[in-house]
Amino acid sequence: MLALPSPSLTTRVVTPRLVLRPPRPADVPELRHLLRANIDHLRPWEPAATPGEDPASLTVVANRIARQRRAWKRSDSYALLLTLREPGEPIVGRVTLGGVLRGAFQNAHLGYWVDREHQRRGLMTEAVQGAYAFAFGAAQLHRVQAAIMPRNAPSLRVMEKLGVRREGFAERYLEIAGTWEDHVLFAITAEEWRARNEAETPSL
Repeated sequence: MLALPSPSLTTRVVTPRLVLRPPRPADVPELRHLLRANIDHLRPWEPAATPGEDPASLTVVANRIARQRRAWKRSDSYALLLTLREPGEPIVGRVTLGGVLRGAFQNAHLGYWVDREHQRRGLMTEAVQGAYAFAFGAAQLHRVQAAIMPRNAPSLRVMEKLGVRREGFAERYLEIAGTWEDHVLFAITAEEWRARNEAETPSL
């Protein structure tokens, strides 16, 4: 199977209230500040940091953005920052389509988070919807799956509100915050996404 061209690093996915775009080196200070403000908010849902490493340090954030941009160019992973559609486009979170496998699979793993001060506004649902549009459009993926811990009610609500198919339950699936955690598995394919969008588009 021929390799597919990677979407441009100038990609912008526009939704009613957000712009989703790849991270840039200039984002380091703002993203570092956001991560510091959300350390306690994100810690229960993420893999434990490497001992002695500050995940919100300038060096770590800069290196992560550099890795994300290289991975984007290789079509290995697509990190999309969430910015508000208002002056300055402040960053409020991130959606990642990671672990991309091409060939016969054309699959990615979805991950997402939003700033604690911007929760309960429907922004994450809007962002994930935009990420699906990118995944099944510019990125030419066939399937996107997500794994969510059963007690992570806000993330489960995003899947439920978008009507994403629940595929199963995986015991001790990922090591999160130092503990092997069970996860609920969800997935959606390009066919499901297109059929849903066609059903929601009114006839002229």
